[in-house]
Parts: sequence; C-alpha cells; structure tokens
Amino acid sequence: MSEQSPRPRKPGKPYRRPQKDPVRILAFEALRAVDERDAYANLVLPPLLRKARDKGDFDARDAALATELVYGTLRRQGTYDAIIASCVDRPLREVDPPVLDVLSLGVHQLLGTRIPIHAAVSASVELARVVLGDGRAKFVNAVLRKVAQDDFDTWVERVAPPYDDDPEDNLAIVHSHPRWVVSALWDSLGGPRAGIEDLLEADNERPEVTLVARPGRSTTDELLREEAALPGRWSPYAVRLSEGGEPGAVTAVKEGRAGVQDEGSQLVALALANAPLDGPDKTWLDGCAGPGGKAALLAAVAAERGATLLASEKQPHRAGLVAKALAGNPGPYQVIAADGTRPPWRPDSFDRVLMDVPCTGLGALRRRPEARWRRRPEDLDGFAPLQRGLLRTALESVRVGGVVGYATCSPHLAETRAVVDDLLKQFPHTELIDARPLLPGVPALGDGPDVQLWPHLHGTDAMYLALIRRTG
Repeated sequence: MSEQSPRPRKPGKPYRRPQKDPVRILAFEALRAVDERDAYANLVLPPLLRKARDKGDFDARDAALATELVYGTLRRQGTYDAIIASCVDRPLREVDPPVLDVLSLGVHQLLGTRIPIHAAVSASVELARVVLGDGRAKFVNAVLRKVAQDDFDTWVERVAPPYDDDPEDNLAIVHSHPRWVVSALWDSLGGPRAGIEDLLEADNERPEVTLVARPGRSTTDELLREEAALPGRWSPYAVRLSEGGEPGAVTAVKEGRAGVQDEGSQLVALALANAPLDGPDKTWLDGCAGPGGKAALLAAVAAERGATLLASEKQPHRAGLVAKALAGNPGPYQVIAADGTRPPWRPDSFDRVLMDVPCTGLGALRRRPEARWRRRPEDLDGFAPLQRGLLRTALESVRVGGVVGYATCSPHLAETRAVVDDLLKQFPHTELIDARPLLPGVPALGDGPDVQLWPHLHGTDAMYLALIRRTG
C-alpha cells in the first residue's frame, strides 16, 4: 500500500469541502505536539480542551472522546504500528509522521473502541482530508479498510511472534511496550508470565484521578462530597475520583488546600514522615522537591508536629511550582532553588530527608504512556551519577539517628536497589529500615526491607522506597 501524493481534481467532478470534526482535529493536534515537541499529553491536552470548551465547540462527551482517542492511541502505539506496518508496502519510518498519526487514531477507533467500523473509517478519512489533503486521505482510507477486516485479537496473533519462540517480543507487541522495558520490568517484578502480563496490561489502563487532602488544610470528608468520589485504598489522605472528572474544578484543589497526587507518592512521603527516629524531630528536608506534591504533604504533616520543612529544587521554575504548592501551609517552611548535589546547607542538619530522584519514569507509564517510546536503555547511564550523587547528599545531610528516604518513580533495578546498595557500601555507618510496617494495610510488599509498589497490585504508580537510618 503506497502513500499517495495529491492529484489534480478531474474536470467536471464536483468538489466536496472536508467536514471538520473538532474532536478528532483536537486529538490529532495533541498527537502532533507529542511527536514534534516531545510534549507530554497530560500537559498538552488540558489547555486544548479548555480552549475548545471556551469556544463552545465541546461538551463533556466530546472532551471524554478526545481524551480517549489521545491516550488510547498513545498507550497502544507499538501494537498499532506493527499492524499498520503489515498493511503498507514500505518501512514505517518512511511514512510521514502526520499521516501515521491519522492512521493510528483511525486504528484505535477500529480496534480499541466501540465506534462502528463505517464511522471510524469515514471520520478518519475526513480528518485526513482536512489536515493532510485528498491524496493522502485516499491512502488513509485504503489502509484503514484493510485494518477493518479483522479485530484486535486477530491482528495481534498475526503480527506478534509466538510466546514460546520469543516471550519478551511477544509481550512487547501484545501489550505495546518496548522490548527492553518489558525485560526490565520483568526482572524487577520476577515471577511467572501472569504477573508481567498483569503489570503491562495495567500500564495500558486509564488511571483514576487521586486527590490528597493536605492535613490541617482540608479533609477527606470534604473531598468525598465530590461527585463519584471514593476513599483512597491505602493513604488516609487519599480520595479517588472514580469517573475521572476535572480535579481543577474541586474547590479545595483550586484553593491549594488539596492537590492531585498518586497514592503511591502519598505513601512514600508518609512512610518517611512516620519512620522511627533516635532523638529530635524538628527539621525536615525534601531535596528534590519539584513540582511540590510530596513537599506539600510533608510540610503539612511537619506543621502538625511542630517541625519545619526545607524544600529544595534545582530548577528555578520548578522551585516556583513548589512554592505555589506550599503556599498557605499552616506551619513554617522554606523553599529554595539549589543543586542537591552541591547543597548550600551544612552536613548533619536534618532529622528526616526525602530524596525523590530524577529517573526514567517507567513507574508512571499509565499517566505518561508516550514516555515508554522516548526512553532508551542508555538513559539509565545518564541518570545513574545524579541518583547516586543525590543519595550521597541525603546521607551526608541527615544527622546521626535520622532517616533518609530514597524514592524513584521507576521500578528498574538499576535505579532502585543498585543505587542504594552502592551508597550503603560507601556509608558503612548506615542501616536499612524495614519500610513495610510504615505502609499499614498495603499487601504484597515483598521480602523488604525496601518497598516496590505496582500498578497491578496496588493501583498506584510503581514507586520505590528505601528507608536508611544513619547510625554513626
């Protein structure tokens, strides 16, 4: 199947103006931003939706469909690419990216939604006519009609290698993850095929919106008055919006008394806050505080205990986000822009230190599905020195008897246990604390003493936490 160039209209043939579909045009614009600017859909989509609503083009159903088209296409991009590749006569890299985006949106409508086949094809062809032109619209039409001949399961069986021949490649195509990510997640998770398949499938599910009631400023009772709100599973401050919804419309969120925060992130912050100490408990540090979710929760808990939080973030604009998140905190706090590997504070200054380090983000693929296609194995080498440097700073910054929490939003062993093991060798006067009792009620936490959360087991991002006490 060849991609066609625009052709002159035949004499006498009436011209039909393409029908503009605001929902699909918006979805296409979001995918182009993700592709061209390396933007994240969760940052690009909300302002596009607001603009469409302000113009009067969208209602709630339109916004829901546009959101499903964008996120559904990104989550299944690898599988859809394999299907499209089998329907064209050239390598996929030679298909122009805007054409591929239209095709992917069409394939998702055909294979991943309940939209009728005729409607999915015709709407995609009309989109192609608007954004690509008539010639390429014919190419899109031909490809999608071929895709429409079979359902999703039939296509996957056709384009994926048998599991027994190549388990990781099979899972990569069936569940739309790069092969190296499948391998890394399986290494960290361990166990049989069923577990890794559950995890990969959970990465492709739409996550619930989770709110956090910041202590002393809001309560879960207040948040539970929102429509379709449910209590969190594990965190005492969590409330889930079971039907999605617009968290920015929640009064407590608009006023900064509550925030949007995955329950895994809440658990990490609370585990550090509740870890047993030897000695005073007055001064806390969040050494990688941007964009401020954990810092806001820590500051609120610290205020209830008469403690003070210093929130440090290297990037000034992210430090501004931290300051915004902490504004109105009932107790004392300070926000600074500083490099955590060259800290301006003195060693031995803090009773509790959280270091939630920059990482590949493989633990949040539910929320940022496009990240799986951007990351490369070599990215691990880029993060490794920074992660070790920040944990070193944390261990030097905490006083004897104090506790450090090392956290990542990645389950990759190179970013979790490998970092902790390396630094414990360099700091012999330290010990790992069993973090599991500090996540009360949370099941399936493994052998410890560190903790790895999982989307398919806990309904959270795949957060990692190691708690380390300095003993001398």
